[in-house]
Amino acid sequence: MKVLVADKISPKGVAWLRKQPGLEIVEAYGSSPEKMLELVKDVHAIAVRSETKITAEILAAAPLLKVVGRAGVGVDNVDVEAATERGVIVMNTPSGNTVATAELTFTHILCGARPVPQAAASMRDGKWDRKSFSGIEVFKKTLGIVGLGRIGGEVAKRAQAFGMRVLAYDPYLAPSRAKAMQVEGVSLDELLAQSDFITVHMPLTDDTQYLIDEAALAKTKKGVRLFNCARGGIIKEAALVAALKSGQVAAAGLDVYEEEPLPADSELRKLPNVTLTPHLGASTAEAQDAVGIEVAEQIADVLNGGIIRNAVNMPSIDASALKVLGPYLDLGTKLGTLVQQIGPKQVSNLRITYWGKAGENDANSVTRAIQRGFLRRINGEEVNYVNAPFLLQRLGVNVEVLKSTADSDYTELIQVDATGGDGSVVSAVGTLSGRSNQPRIVGINGREVEVAAEGKLLVLENLDQPGMVGTIGTLLGKDGVNIADMSLSRLAPGGTAYMVVRVDTEPSAAARTEIKSNPAIKQAKYVQL
Repeated sequence: MKVLVADKISPKGVAWLRKQPGLEIVEAYGSSPEKMLELVKDVHAIAVRSETKITAEILAAAPLLKVVGRAGVGVDNVDVEAATERGVIVMNTPSGNTVATAELTFTHILCGARPVPQAAASMRDGKWDRKSFSGIEVFKKTLGIVGLGRIGGEVAKRAQAFGMRVLAYDPYLAPSRAKAMQVEGVSLDELLAQSDFITVHMPLTDDTQYLIDEAALAKTKKGVRLFNCARGGIIKEAALVAALKSGQVAAAGLDVYEEEPLPADSELRKLPNVTLTPHLGASTAEAQDAVGIEVAEQIADVLNGGIIRNAVNMPSIDASALKVLGPYLDLGTKLGTLVQQIGPKQVSNLRITYWGKAGENDANSVTRAIQRGFLRRINGEEVNYVNAPFLLQRLGVNVEVLKSTADSDYTELIQVDATGGDGSVVSAVGTLSGRSNQPRIVGINGREVEVAAEGKLLVLENLDQPGMVGTIGTLLGKDGVNIADMSLSRLAPGGTAYMVVRVDTEPSAAARTEIKSNPAIKQAKYVQL
């Protein structure tokens, strides 16, 4: 079987592949899209980094292709949807750069405490200026970690070794997990107010974009030190520049930026109390070797019929089973995503119940799809079918799976219940509909609804009074939002009712605020499936 190494991965990874019996290795770095179309005609696997684009056209030209392996985390250069449609596994290597990024983060923290880069530049200019480069010690200082995932956890270990007090804000982290890591779980406001150093380690999502903005920085200690080696856009750069100039932020260290490469005229380049690096998180020899060897091993496992690790588009099942399970996996993913968005941020328990045929197939794979759906807006590109159970366990979320024999109005049904730390429960129920097995939502929080499980949804709980449908329709129309589908549900006249509205475009922030401020609306959630 032929393996095409399209981008330069670690030579150790290529050498490992060449030692595997039954594999022919072709190295073709820097090939044009036209050349790639020729090369992939008889390949069974492709290894890439970020340079080569694996498009739908290239996938269509590769009838023997089984797997695309990305040496790194992001798979933006791979058309994952087209690969999934063709039964091609797409894998990444999310753990290879963990230590490298954690160490770079702590390097920035130390440079923020002691201005070593600035002193070194002064020495190169022939100066001997000891007074201008006084710093502080990290010993007995408080480090606030925003996002205690893989990398955040490694940073915490290093901070503890330096004698630092460690606070962590992670809305999805159970208190028991924080205690086990010997860190103090706190709210974001508490972290901002108490920390001498703050570092962010979250994926960039709608919820985390500009998480650290003007308002957040105003809550920090004067002279706080701020660091970002995660994703550009979590810290609002304009707010950071202003805070650095005013002295609210004493020093900062950045490896990632809102726009990359960082523009030459960026104000960040002109500030003396900032250490900047050009996205070097994974740029160590060890990390490059790790991801190169990891992707080589994963590719060989797939080609030899072994386990599938770190797949971003499918669980560990063969192609024939995937044809049957595909619709259930899609439904499960969307139910998990729906429950996560309508429920509390901190969840202690997920209960998954299957009725009928939904539980007769490979329920384990569907369960993993639900877990992945629940996590994908929390962990971003890090989560896949393989690591979703582990990531939930790391957050302290218990998962229980039941198969029910009770009567149901549907021949197959999946229900997902999420229990919050305060004991509150949210639920979503779904089934497959029609010959094409389209996923549909048929219940939310105990209310019967009927809406396609796709696109953008407004989930509203309102007083059951005349004019509510018209009010919502008029408001969305004024906002230029077209309604694709709507489902209404109530328990009894005059009580509360549910309205699930599927829309073509996302309502504006102003429209959502107006909906939530309506006194007849008890709860309003915008959901992206």
